[in-house]
Amino acid sequence: MESTRVDRWLWAVRLTKTRPDAAAACRGGHVRVNDRPAKPATTVAPGDEIRAHLNGRTRVIEVVRVIQKRVGPPDAATCFLDHTPAPPPDTTAPVARRDRGAGRPTKRERRILDQFRAGGH
Repeated sequence: MESTRVDRWLWAVRLTKTRPDAAAACRGGHVRVNDRPAKPATTVAPGDEIRAHLNGRTRVIEVVRVIQKRVGPPDAATCFLDHTPAPPPDTTAPVARRDRGAGRPTKRERRILDQFRAGGH
């Protein structure tokens, strides 16, 4: 087996939950094979690079082994090399929150909130 369809391969190595999900990602323009937009029937072979935007994350995958049947996670992990860059560190500022229904803030809590909003936390 030298090549297979990209939608079938994405499903077989467990990058998508179902084969129709993989086909929909291809039709939606979320999958590229060797920097070319991929249709569900695009063939992949060992050595190909797949860029897929799945589940809100862009994955960069190199095909090592071609399979057509879905296999267990340990076997699926041997079929590709993941070259996905690490996500950037989360740089969001902390948000002051109160429990819903906790009522009005006390005088002490109000001072803390005002100090936080002024940037003196």
